[in-house]
Amino acid sequence: MDTALESALRVEIMAWVRERAEANGGFLHRHELLSFRIDGRDLPLIDFSRGIRNPQSFGSTLSIVSSASGPYDDVESPEDGLLHYAYRKGDPFTGDNRKLREAMRTGQPLLLFRKEVPNYYTPVMPVYVVDDYPEERSFLIALDESFRYMGDIKDLAEPQRAYARRLAKQRLHQPAFRTRVLLAYQTRCAICSLRHGSLLDAAHIVPDSEERGVPVTSNGLALCKIHHGAYDQQMLGISPDYEVAVNREVLEEIDGPMLRHGIQAMHGRVITVPLRAVDRPDRELLAWRWERFTA
Repeated sequence: MDTALESALRVEIMAWVRERAEANGGFLHRHELLSFRIDGRDLPLIDFSRGIRNPQSFGSTLSIVSSASGPYDDVESPEDGLLHYAYRKGDPFTGDNRKLREAMRTGQPLLLFRKEVPNYYTPVMPVYVVDDYPEERSFLIALDESFRYMGDIKDLAEPQRAYARRLAKQRLHQPAFRTRVLLAYQTRCAICSLRHGSLLDAAHIVPDSEERGVPVTSNGLALCKIHHGAYDQQMLGISPDYEVAVNREVLEEIDGPMLRHGIQAMHGRVITVPLRAVDRPDRELLAWRWERFTA
């Protein structure tokens, strides 16, 4: 396939993935990715059984999958925020590895899919193959094309490393957290049960600026955007017993139907929690947040 045509297809594919993921709540189901069609032909965006997708007509790799429970050691470095993506099985200079190396040479953007939960994938795109470590049998994947032009990636200056870590937080950790939380809550708001994924957020109980604010499901709540905003603005709180309380001043306020039905009517409700106990809001973390709300 002509390189310009392949580049144009990648742009079109990424636009479709972005649109579908946003409609769902930030993720796609395996079936959506395997059944993708373009220009009247099938073009699965992930492989049926492997963590890399190399369409026969493409000169470079189209997508890679990173999974914590996969067979390869795909590890994000805490030092530089870059993904060390292990060589695929076999000869390092043929097959899958050859097409990854070609992506590095040409600068073609890839799609990265994070498999946080079985059958559900969080897209991170575009990503770029920026270096090749034969001695480690791994490629280095960056979240920004600028890393292609930074020289020796092994010897990045601290400001560049800090930039990479910020990117990892914004484009890897936060979207993955949203996926895990929304799926745990079956893509519905814990307070009002709204089910439109595009209108839902994963709210931190303890903010990620705090030491205890880690991006785990038990520190998260699936909230619609209005209730997320109200929670962050201390207009409402959630007790360690999972009960919603609306700020007294807000309860006494007289305004239109949105305030009355959207917020005031939630006072005294018990939130909907995930089916799995391990995913439910940590009561100690709720108590931490509740203390600040009641103060």
